[in-house]
Amino acid sequence: MKRTLNPRAWLGGVAAMLALHGSCAAATADISDYPNQPIRMVVPFSPGGITDLLGRLVADELSQLYEQPVVVENRPGASGHVGANLAAKAEPDGYTLLLGTIGIHAAYSIYSKLAYNPSTDLQPAMVLGASPNIVLVPASSRFKTFGELLDYEKKHPGKLNYATAGPGSSVHMVTALYEQMIDTKLTYVPYKGSGPALIDIIGERVDVMFDNLPTGYPHVQSGKLRMLAITSKDRQPLLPDTPTIAESGIPGYEAGSWFSVALGSDVPEAIVDKISADVRKVMSTPEMQIKLQDMGITLIANTPDEARSMFVSETEKWGKVIESSEIRLD
Repeated sequence: MKRTLNPRAWLGGVAAMLALHGSCAAATADISDYPNQPIRMVVPFSPGGITDLLGRLVADELSQLYEQPVVVENRPGASGHVGANLAAKAEPDGYTLLLGTIGIHAAYSIYSKLAYNPSTDLQPAMVLGASPNIVLVPASSRFKTFGELLDYEKKHPGKLNYATAGPGSSVHMVTALYEQMIDTKLTYVPYKGSGPALIDIIGERVDVMFDNLPTGYPHVQSGKLRMLAITSKDRQPLLPDTPTIAESGIPGYEAGSWFSVALGSDVPEAIVDKISADVRKVMSTPEMQIKLQDMGITLIANTPDEARSMFVSETEKWGKVIESSEIRLD
């Protein structure tokens, strides 16, 4: 897919650099000096969720590579769109990055009104990685297996409630797909991130949550939550005894979460490509691979063009779920 930039903004930026430096060579040298000041990493959810943990991991690694601070700024709200809008409208100089999600890049049609357009106001540096979700219930829950949960939900539509990281978040979407495939409904309870949602399911104020593996599993290990199933197509090496939803009564079910590094659409392509290459470099080391595997995240780290293509296919997939489930917010 052809890369696109706002021609007026791009030409204006080049003209400004030429005026300052007098030549295209000087403008290129200016870009090659990037970064020469602190960078802001916008995490559009509350602290404690997988997006926050992953954003801080990337920020720490880039800080060491660049010898410049990469400061994480949590901006929760509207399932990530508050922070994403902030990143989209930041100065197009490459000093504001966004740790993006499915909800921002592929499930934004859930909102009928947004202050920006995610498909045109943001551009990807890469899809960073992906992770399955896990089905969680409180440790004291009556449900000991996924089959028991599924049977109850079919017989008692709307009786159980479920937590998400916000409308249109990956946690919401994988649950909406589940509802669609079993042809029943649960009562929806949105939060501003997985962190506060996990607090309430541990406190038994919520019945079930399809949380991201990296943030939900530690609470299973501590005994605070019970894990019933995993949303991936196949069982995970880290959790060989945990059945998939597909093998537990819903054939064909497969879903998960993925995360991007993105910038405003007017940021010059040269800077976007540099960030993409640099994040790929720091996240592809053997040490980082071990950290990601321990978190249950599979590194993707693709190119900007590959990420754009993935955005298109994922938007189509989740758009169908949103339409068929009639999920709409103003």
